[in-house]
Amino acid sequence: MLISAAILFLQTGCWSKDEIEDLSIYIGMALDIGEQSKVEKALEKQGAGYARKKAMTFTIQIINELKGGKGDKTPAAEQKAYINMSETGDSIFEMIREFSTRMERPVIGHHLKVIVVNEKLARRKRMDQLLDFFLRDNDIRPSAVVFISKSKASHTLETQSSTVVPAFRLLGITDNQYRSLKIMSPVTLAKLEGKMHAGMSYVLQNVVSAKGEVAFSGAAVIKGSSQKLIGFLNEKELVGLMLLSGQGKGGQIKAYHEERGEVISYEIKKLESKINAIVKNGKVTFEVEIETTGRVMEEWTPSELEINEAFTKQTEAAVKEEIEKLVLSTLAKLQDKYKTDVAGFGQRLRIQHPKVWEPMKKDWDEEFSQIPVTIHIKSKITEYGATSRR
Repeated sequence: MLISAAILFLQTGCWSKDEIEDLSIYIGMALDIGEQSKVEKALEKQGAGYARKKAMTFTIQIINELKGGKGDKTPAAEQKAYINMSETGDSIFEMIREFSTRMERPVIGHHLKVIVVNEKLARRKRMDQLLDFFLRDNDIRPSAVVFISKSKASHTLETQSSTVVPAFRLLGITDNQYRSLKIMSPVTLAKLEGKMHAGMSYVLQNVVSAKGEVAFSGAAVIKGSSQKLIGFLNEKELVGLMLLSGQGKGGQIKAYHEERGEVISYEIKKLESKINAIVKNGKVTFEVEIETTGRVMEEWTPSELEINEAFTKQTEAAVKEEIEKLVLSTLAKLQDKYKTDVAGFGQRLRIQHPKVWEPMKKDWDEEFSQIPVTIHIKSKITEYGATSRR
C-alpha cells in the first residue's frame, strides 16, 4: 500500500491543458494567388498593415465551436458549422501568426485535414516551397491530404449548407474510391515529402467548385524536376492512370456492344496491374499486364437475347477494348505531351534492374518518354447481377 501511494506522486497530470472553447481549431487550408479581401483592405486603410509582398492569399477553415451556444441569437438555419478567415502575404507562418491580431482565440493545427492549392499558384511556385511550413510545423499531422483546384481554392472550403463542414466533405469524398476510378488514393503530406525529396513526378486530385458544391475532376500533374504544375489529366485519363498503375479500388467501365452499340456497364470488383521492366541489348522496354474481374450491372440489349458463352465473350471483348483506349490515351499524354512518369515505371526499373536505373534516374522523365510500352489486358465477367436472364 505504501509503494502504491508513493507511485501516485510520480504520475503525470494534466498540467498544460487548454480548454477547447479557448482555441480556434483549423481543419482546412486553401492557398490562392494574392488577392486581399474587403475586410483586409478596410483594416489596412486604418493602419493594420505590415511589410509584405501580396503574393498569396491564405485561408483557414475553423470549426465553429460556439454555434448555437448561449447568448447566440442567430437563427440555427443561418449559422454555419465553420468560419473561414483569409490573410494575404508572402509567408504562411507570418500569416498564421497575424490571425492572432484579429482573433481572441489562438489557432492550432493539430486537426488539419485538407490543404487545397490553386492551379495558378501551383504553376508559379514550387510545391515543396508552398508546403514547406506544413512539413516543418510539429502541430500539423503528416496525414493531411493535399489537393489542387482549378477554381479558387478558398471556394472549395465553402458551402451553402449550415450542417456541412467543407473540409470534412473533401476528406469524405476520398473514402468513395472503391466506387469510382475517378477518385485517387489520398495523397498526404507524408507521401508527398518523399516524392519531393526524391525529385519524382506525381499527380494530385483536382477539385472544382460551383455555388457551394464541389466535385473531383481529374488530376494535376506535378513535374518532379521543377516541382511545378505542368498540366492536367481529365477524368477519362485519370481512369486510365488508375488502371495502368493498378491503384484503382473499384469502379465502373462503360463500354458499347460491338454489333448493336448498346451501353454495357461493367463494375470492376478486382483490379491487378503489373509493370515489368525488360532490358535487352542495353535497351529498356516495359510490358504492362492489366487484369480485371467484375460483373455486368447494366446492358441495354433486347430482353429476348440469350446470355450465353458467345454473348459473354463479346461483352468481355467490348470491356477490354474500352480499357485499352483509356490506358493508351493516358500513356500517350504522359509520354508525348508531359514527358512525365507518374505511373510508377521508374520504380519498377529501379527494383528490377538497379544498375540500369542508376545512370537514367537523373533525367528519368525524359528517358521515360522515349521508352516503348506494351499493354496486355484481360477482362473477365464473373456474373450478371441478380437478373433472371440466362
